[in-house]
Amino acid sequence: MSSHWEEFYATHLPPTDFEDNRKLLQEFCERHNRNNERIVLITSGGTTVPLEHNTVRFVDNFSAGTRGAASAEYYLEHGYVVIFMHRLKSLEPFTRHFNGQKFMDMLELHERGPNTTITVKPDSVDVLAPILASYKAAQENGRILYVSFTTVSDYFWLLRAASESLAQFGSRALLFLVAAVSDFYVPANQMPTHKIQSGGTAPNIQLQLVPKLLAPLVNLWVPHAFVVSFKLETDESILITKCREALNKYKHKLVIGNMLQTRRTRVVFVTPENNYELVLSQQQVHNGMEIEEIIVSNVVANHNDYIKIQKY
Repeated sequence: MSSHWEEFYATHLPPTDFEDNRKLLQEFCERHNRNNERIVLITSGGTTVPLEHNTVRFVDNFSAGTRGAASAEYYLEHGYVVIFMHRLKSLEPFTRHFNGQKFMDMLELHERGPNTTITVKPDSVDVLAPILASYKAAQENGRILYVSFTTVSDYFWLLRAASESLAQFGSRALLFLVAAVSDFYVPANQMPTHKIQSGGTAPNIQLQLVPKLLAPLVNLWVPHAFVVSFKLETDESILITKCREALNKYKHKLVIGNMLQTRRTRVVFVTPENNYELVLSQQQVHNGMEIEEIIVSNVVANHNDYIKIQKY
């Protein structure tokens, strides 16, 4: 008898660009595994739940991909190669610093007929230069691969493909599963083909629970990897309990818990052995420090310890 997650794959087609992305993932992983490098898969942003096959309407969540995009930069600084698996149009590493009007305000236009030029304003160079240098280094050295998804079905297919490519790294692989994956979905065989019409009575939409992929991921796809999941709650009294329940159920290495209201300044690390908080001070916030910097440093330290244990 097939499990819930196997049924999901059997009844949902892969995205149209799936084979291209799978090939990119395989080639990226094979190249960096030959160099005996450490690799991190970061999932980032939210997933949509289509309500029609020709999708006009869908269920979404608030995730903009802030934590995933920031974390990717810090993992690169720690020497990891990065697969950045993100929601299409969510925040990305490096460009996240200059969204929209902020970037345009950093530029000056010098109109000289056919020799028109654009320069960076002098007071913006110190801000842009180090980020641009880091971006160029990551791109030119092929240390980051961008793969995008939109729907929860897209995410499922890409996560399995990425995990299967990562298996060759053994304990050197780190999975940093930040994406806000939908908890509910509309089965493909229950979705109308065309746009739901707004006239008449309101539609009755029956949602089903999305299967949890941590179980096959930890036990089948990347059994030797260091797997980190996230837990977001709005009730402080259940945060640690929910994190530990997930850890006990799926047997992975670390759950990082955060409260919706304080997620930018405080998280809690829950491991099989203990739990501890990471908190940004007011001074650190004032100085522009991001909590992702200390999150990644602590995850890297935990990963280091895990790799050492695997060698004995």
